[in-house]
Amino acid sequence: MILIRKGWAPLVGAMMVCAASATAHAQVVGTQMGPEVRGEYRGKLDVVKFDVSPALKDMELVPPPVGPLRPHEGGAMVDPPSGLESIFGPGPQDTDLIVQWRTEGAGSIPAPTRVFDMVTGTASPPDPVGDVGPNHYVVMSNVSFAVYNKTGGAPVFGPAANNQLWAGFGGACQSENAGDPIVLHDQFADRWLLTQFTAAGPTYFICVALSTSPDPTGTYYRWAFSTGSNFPDYPKFGVWRDAYYFQTREFAGNTFAGIGAYAFNRQQAIAGNPNPTVISFVVSPAAAGGAFNIGDGLLPADVDGPDLPPVGAPSYWVGSMDNGASYGAPQDALTFWKFVADFNTPANSTFTLTHTIPIAAYDTIFPCSGRSCIPQPNTTRQLDILSYRQRPLHRLAYRNFGSHESLVTNQSVEAVTGMAGIRWWELRNPSTTPTVFQEGTYAPGATDGIHRWMGSIAQDGAGNMAMGYSVSNASVAPGIRYTGRLVSDTPGMMPRGEGTFVTGVGSKTNSERWGDYTSMNVDPADDCTFWYVNQYFPTAGSNTWTLTAGAFRFNECGTPTFTVGAGPSQATICTPQSAEFSVNVGSIAGFNSPVTLSASGVPASATSGFGTNPVIPGNSSLFTVSNTGAVAAGTYPITITGTQGATTRTSDVFLTVETAPPGTPSPSTTANGATGLSTSPTLTWAAVAGASGYTVEVATDAGFANIVRTANVTGTSYTVAPGLDPQTTYHWRVRSNNSCGAGSNSTVRSFSTANIVCYAGAPVPIPDNNPAGANATINVSSGGNVSALRVSVGVTHTFVGDLIITLTKGATSAEIINRPTSCSGDNIAATFFDASANAPNTCVAGPPAIGGDKRPLQAFTAFDGQPLAGTWTLNVADRAGVDVGTIDSVCFELPAGNPDGLFANGFE
Repeated sequence: MILIRKGWAPLVGAMMVCAASATAHAQVVGTQMGPEVRGEYRGKLDVVKFDVSPALKDMELVPPPVGPLRPHEGGAMVDPPSGLESIFGPGPQDTDLIVQWRTEGAGSIPAPTRVFDMVTGTASPPDPVGDVGPNHYVVMSNVSFAVYNKTGGAPVFGPAANNQLWAGFGGACQSENAGDPIVLHDQFADRWLLTQFTAAGPTYFICVALSTSPDPTGTYYRWAFSTGSNFPDYPKFGVWRDAYYFQTREFAGNTFAGIGAYAFNRQQAIAGNPNPTVISFVVSPAAAGGAFNIGDGLLPADVDGPDLPPVGAPSYWVGSMDNGASYGAPQDALTFWKFVADFNTPANSTFTLTHTIPIAAYDTIFPCSGRSCIPQPNTTRQLDILSYRQRPLHRLAYRNFGSHESLVTNQSVEAVTGMAGIRWWELRNPSTTPTVFQEGTYAPGATDGIHRWMGSIAQDGAGNMAMGYSVSNASVAPGIRYTGRLVSDTPGMMPRGEGTFVTGVGSKTNSERWGDYTSMNVDPADDCTFWYVNQYFPTAGSNTWTLTAGAFRFNECGTPTFTVGAGPSQATICTPQSAEFSVNVGSIAGFNSPVTLSASGVPASATSGFGTNPVIPGNSSLFTVSNTGAVAAGTYPITITGTQGATTRTSDVFLTVETAPPGTPSPSTTANGATGLSTSPTLTWAAVAGASGYTVEVATDAGFANIVRTANVTGTSYTVAPGLDPQTTYHWRVRSNNSCGAGSNSTVRSFSTANIVCYAGAPVPIPDNNPAGANATINVSSGGNVSALRVSVGVTHTFVGDLIITLTKGATSAEIINRPTSCSGDNIAATFFDASANAPNTCVAGPPAIGGDKRPLQAFTAFDGQPLAGTWTLNVADRAGVDVGTIDSVCFELPAGNPDGLFANGFE
């Protein structure tokens, strides 16, 4: 490899053009690692919460937040440095010898078939991401998401705040709108996967929502996976045969802990398992043999096209390294990892760096000042290139072509001195010895002066490629363009010219942040149409961005072929019942030859057959598994294969067989005979093997003659809703069920609700920087005397450290909080009482900044012995500027059964 110091001239440019073709033809084989580098197995990731959402289309829309945003609301995102960026100092700044320094084939790129604006916002950066399904395009940003009709671009749902996906879920997934989102369409199950992380801490979560059906506006399975005290920055997901794989950049406080690698059992996810297996690894810089081996992130492969990876194929992951960067890399190369997930025995799983693949010399260190890199018109503010982060950009797009497996990805680079471009790669032979089949650096800016960066790349069903990206310079406002190549084009080149999705108008002036990623995807309906999402500014002088989706396709795509899809992807029966799956055989480019269907994996003692076989593409067949009486309980993966000539297509379904009703649940909480509970207590029980759901009943009598609440849930907890009556004794029980019927009821437990009276008015606005504050008033007409008072307070307000909250009755008052020090978090959802073990006037990052149980700043014993009857006032005063909010709820509570309680003398 010849190394030439930086410095570009026309002669060097000519060398680049020649080298582009030669280097691309010379395939570069990955070298086996010396001492094996393996991730540290961390066991299974904790599932903190699971439920099934209401249908999005039935929810009242929660609009995205507006105005100045904090990080956990999608504001200036955290993106912490790893701390490794300057340990070694920049190495040799190589000259890139495979630069494509001009657009080729001007006018030969097809024009867009669709372009439509979608969500808008001010989050910095927006993190544009989306995916396309048979009928919809779903987009997410750091603050919002929406569902669009892909034909006309009309909104079907949204834009809505991202955390509306977790409305009613509780915890940080619901209360935060932190972002770093991912959208993926699992085309094999026709499901939608939408995710975000939480950022406020001190406990962090990956929040995952998976549609229960092909309808992205329907119901969603929802999980909160806890990464504990490790902040899971920059999560990236990929659909694979056995799992949804995802990576994180993890931080323990301010210390970079390494790259997290996770495998989320896909079969269990599609089935809505409340406690799915999520296998966890971490690779620290030291464990990797040096920071360069993990860089600043890895990408898991994400499947495109109608064919799954071969059975048993590990998940492929790719990272990048630059010997001129500051991570200590000894060469310019790609790192190749394999994740083998064993969901039967998770401890047998492995995450291994298997190969280091040399690449043509490149330079990722752009001449930036901090993040100030790419110029734009009418401002000195420059935009972030992110090339210096040693990681490829979303996605690592995988295809199984039958004859070979292929992966493509890209990274922003300094292509020639002071000019941004995009290095892209195609890898082949991933299952054996991964090879750089071709690579190139797309940088027409070497001649036209326009920077191209923040790209994403994918292949269609014919092997043609498309790459979308941002463009800008001092006279060209940031816009969105695309290029591509046909499978027959010269390797290493994007010679199809350049198309434009959006011509930029405005420049960004409020920060340098850009991206941090975009997404190029392929339409599963034809396996030819590319869809790309990125950001631009439609108005000069405004810092409100718009995300735009653009689509196009090559006429050279559409080689006649067929697809096979089976559903439902998960079916559950009780022996000796039969199971039925619809097998749809699709046609691409008019393919109409009959396809012969077969199935493997059917339980040995069962029989199976297809209603129609063979099937003319465009039609379907009913696949039935019957005679299941002797089948053992368990889940059986079944692969349905369609064959026509030398072409095969497969689709996986899962058959769960149950042979008897499940066992009896054992209640966990509440304790039998518990008193003083909320009117909406949470009832929990231990999971029962073989249970697909649970029925919970609450009654006023131990014989359950008067049942007042009944709920069917899939998890192992139920928060009673609507709320129960105060100062009342209740009884509850739970039973498990599955397709064979219901099990026995659990033992019965009783509990008593507390004496509670609440403010019933509308939320009260809290005036900004006003010592008078706002009042929520409760008038109590009768009752006994006060003792052991508990006060629950709900306040929505940014920067809780601005607030003073005081409870008053007559001449007696007690401060609950008084501008707690260093309390920059948001919202209060707490119960205050004198016996709490938690210190007064303190907070966490939140939200809520003040939550759970707390002692009031001044003791409530000041009210003891006074008559309850009279006027009680909760005053909330904001004593600083900028932040505002409302008093939402106030409740008084005394121990149940206390003769001096709130409901003495018949008060209700």
